[in-house]
Amino acid sequence: MSRSPFLSLLAVCLLPLAAAAQETKPLRAGIIGLDTSHVVAFTSLLNDPKAKGDLAGVRIVAAYPGGSQDIPDSRNRVDDFTKTLREKYGVEIVGSIDELLRKVDVVLLESVDGRPHLKQALPVLKARKPLFIDKPVAGSLADAVALFDLAREYGTPCFSSSSLRFSPSILGMRDDPKVGKVLGCAAYGPCSLEPHHPDLFWYGVHGVETLYTIMGTGCVSVTRVHAKGTDYVTGTWKDGRVGTFRGIRDGASGYGALVFGSKGIAPSGGYGGYAPLVVEICKFFRSGKPPVSAEETLELFAFMEAADESKRRGGAPVTLERVMKKARNEAVQRKRDVLEEKGGS
Repeated sequence: MSRSPFLSLLAVCLLPLAAAAQETKPLRAGIIGLDTSHVVAFTSLLNDPKAKGDLAGVRIVAAYPGGSQDIPDSRNRVDDFTKTLREKYGVEIVGSIDELLRKVDVVLLESVDGRPHLKQALPVLKARKPLFIDKPVAGSLADAVALFDLAREYGTPCFSSSSLRFSPSILGMRDDPKVGKVLGCAAYGPCSLEPHHPDLFWYGVHGVETLYTIMGTGCVSVTRVHAKGTDYVTGTWKDGRVGTFRGIRDGASGYGALVFGSKGIAPSGGYGGYAPLVVEICKFFRSGKPPVSAEETLELFAFMEAADESKRRGGAPVTLERVMKKARNEAVQRKRDVLEEKGGS
């Protein structure tokens, strides 16, 4: 029996409403790695029943704990964060990344240890599910290059960023009318070291991200002074500008920068919380357009790798081109290794 003209018309009228409902339905997000306080902070924002705007468009529904046994800051925190997500926020805890991918639309890679990121990201990239990678993007520059190469090859949108990049009082220094054109920047931040990562990758990345947020890309060479309580890294940009990062391990600490401009000199504000970053992640998950390019992220990690090489060479200048060439050569083998380990492409 055919439908009546009225029912056919009603069905046509309801189609746009159904499509709109589908568009506004929260994306199901999964987390890989429950060994950082970020997972609780991010989930508290996204799973808040009062969340509004972009934050209301994504909900954490599943998580894979992970964890690294040789890093106490990872090993000792997994159980508590797992319990909080399960009991307080109703997040389903799963036993593998493959199981996670069957339950979610988008993924946050939160493992505090950057070394497993390439291996953990691969199944997400192959599944073509948009991916946010928390700092550090990887445990080596070669792994970072391999990861972004694979993302491009699989056509999967991804990005990585520190929350400092989107802190309003830091981001706003790019076009502060009192400063004018940015001619230089002295960024600073905590810089604890971790023996399994290049020195600045572990925590100095926040201050280096601040530097790049304000200066932009274009650094060509780096020198580094290393002392027990301080690291001081100087970068020279191709247009002649100079930017520095002071990594702090002794004395008073905090995040920020002093910005030198064509019209004035002014201090930035400091850390602006997690919400600005999480908002950008939500926008990215909806649009598939990364707010930070792979090229910029790789350059700032090359900056940190060049700083390590400068330290090894007694403070001698090291070009980013030099460390990137070496990393790209190593990335070819890293891609082969991870693809073979995961059963091919």
